[in-house]
Amino acid sequence: MQSRLWLSLLAASKAVAQSAHLSEVCTKSYVQASLPSDDLILGVTIDPTSVVASPVIGASVSNPNYYPNGTIDFCNVTFAYSHNGRNDRVQVWYYLPAPLDFQNRYLSTGGGGYAINSGSRLLPGGVMNGAVAGATDGGFGSFSTSFDEVFLLANGTINYQPLYMFGYQGIQELTVIGKQFTKQFFNISSTGTKLYAYYQGCSEGGREGWSQVQRFGEELDGAITGAPAFRFVHQQVQHLWSNVVEQTLDYFPPQCELDKIVNETITACDPLDGKTDGVVARTDLCKLSFDVNSTIGLPYSCPASEGSTMVFPPTNPVPAQNGTVTPQGIAVVREILNGMHDLEGRRVYFSYQPSASFADAQTSYDFDTNTWGLSISGLGGQFVEKYLFLQNASNIPNLNNVTYDTLKSWITQGWMKYEDSLQTTWPDLTPFHTAGGKVLHYHGESDNSIPTASSVRYWESVRKTMYPNTPYNESASALNAWYRLFLVPGMGHCAPNPLQPNGPYPQNNLPVLIDWVENGVEPVTLNATHLAGDLEGQSAEICAWPLRPLWRDGEEQCVYDQASIDSWHYDLDAFKVPVY
Repeated sequence: MQSRLWLSLLAASKAVAQSAHLSEVCTKSYVQASLPSDDLILGVTIDPTSVVASPVIGASVSNPNYYPNGTIDFCNVTFAYSHNGRNDRVQVWYYLPAPLDFQNRYLSTGGGGYAINSGSRLLPGGVMNGAVAGATDGGFGSFSTSFDEVFLLANGTINYQPLYMFGYQGIQELTVIGKQFTKQFFNISSTGTKLYAYYQGCSEGGREGWSQVQRFGEELDGAITGAPAFRFVHQQVQHLWSNVVEQTLDYFPPQCELDKIVNETITACDPLDGKTDGVVARTDLCKLSFDVNSTIGLPYSCPASEGSTMVFPPTNPVPAQNGTVTPQGIAVVREILNGMHDLEGRRVYFSYQPSASFADAQTSYDFDTNTWGLSISGLGGQFVEKYLFLQNASNIPNLNNVTYDTLKSWITQGWMKYEDSLQTTWPDLTPFHTAGGKVLHYHGESDNSIPTASSVRYWESVRKTMYPNTPYNESASALNAWYRLFLVPGMGHCAPNPLQPNGPYPQNNLPVLIDWVENGVEPVTLNATHLAGDLEGQSAEICAWPLRPLWRDGEEQCVYDQASIDSWHYDLDAFKVPVY
């Protein structure tokens, strides 16, 4: 009751709220008066005493992966809530634009790796577009605490509440609370004014976005899902595929040898799209026509490096490397690119596109024995050790006796354990589609962390599920009317690719999605910008799947190429149940 009294005094009308200066509304008392009531979400109680609010004027912001440089004014707000019957505390964080800049929009943002948020890095993009932007700590203890830090109560004992908060519940609560908070802060809750709700994230953040689209179809008007880590168990175990290939073939390539193979692949496959610009825009044609054996015997040379923990994945110290590409190295590369299969040759999963760097295959150098050896992927190793074996460790200690069949069994085990929380592959999007939602899904063709084919497979699963018994072109067109997938030439994992600096990058996706949702402007192609290289600053357009880019007479066209499309589809016949 007291909250409603504050609201009536501080925001008597929409006109007052939207004409007020930021400093007038960005106060603890005004925020407290704008908090949703406790009956908004069954079992959730918001703590008014936890509110912290401060105005920020003229903040310079920069995140080239998600928005251009800019200067913004905003109200920086955090508060907490709890789940009744639990001794927990979930913190939410919102940037609210100045009242005159608010355009009736709300944006939830996601995280990456095992983080449920990206800190404040994505929030300014919402403010730039007139939206309140939010992030959650999932109840993990702080905005810098990751899910993996709270997943186990003890060895062998799962902490299930964080599991489901990370899987889908945390972002859903962030969105429901954030939408109502936005309406009451700007006093539009009783005016009938439409509040448009959006989501944006990449990698784990992309998976989180799909968790909302699949489960809570009427909550969002639009979602941007970049390189999503759905099919979570397959994805995490896949990180170990390169290591097990190296162990099985008993060859651990020097990093410089792998780099040479990647660079030669880029050079050879660059012109296949009809334009030689240092960018592999048609990794499908590269897969169909480039023979990696052609690099055998080519010389490589790399200086010594101290390694770095400031990059992802971290790099190890290495000596100067000089040599030639070996048949053993090519055998490893061919097997990695072939993708995960069991010992009978049945396909378990797929791998990265040619032109992606071999990040998972990084080896380590033993300076005592002067030999190269296994360097187990932390992403894959931690998943197996912590989420399958339930041991509180950051990596699996070794891969002794691990075979291709072992990897398949780990996927099966994890799939059954986490299908209801982390897999995030439900292909029936009827509620979201019926509510008028739009999805802008993008993925780098040279992604070295999440195989690009993963996104193609999900789009195809949705097409078959939503439009069964409908011819391919007709169903693809129907799906593209509300769910579009864009494969970005040369792009790495959720970021520009330093190996292909001339590649275009879709830096400004949120305005594109907003225009699609609010104005019906369908993104036939996706706007992109060259952020580096010879074309820095120039604009580009990215073709929507299933069309592929092809340059003719200096002009880019988006063409239908059946052989190329077929190269992206895999029969995962190692499993007797569908893999969506």
